[in-house]
Amino acid sequence: MADSSSIPEPLQDSSDDVLELNKDLERIIEAIENISVQLTWMGYDMVALRTSPELGTSMRNLSEAFHRCRAIICGDQVQDPQMLN
Repeated sequence: MADSSSIPEPLQDSSDDVLELNKDLERIIEAIENISVQLTWMGYDMVALRTSPELGTSMRNLSEAFHRCRAIICGDQVQDPQMLN
C-alpha cells in the first residue's frame, strides 16, 4: 500500500510534462504557420514580378508620387532622399 501513495506524484509530474509538451507543440505549429504564410507571399511576389517585370518600376513610380504628394500636402519642403528609394 505504501507504493500506491507514491503513484500520484509521478502521474502529476507526467501531466505537467504533457501540458508543457502541448504548449511547446502549439508554439512550434504557430511558428510553422507564420513561416508558411511568409513563403506563400514570397512565392506570390515572385510570380507577380516574373509575370509582369514592369510591376517593380510601377511600384517605385507610385512610391515616388506618394512621397511628392505627401510633401506638398504636409508642407515638407525638404524631401528625405531615402524616402524616394
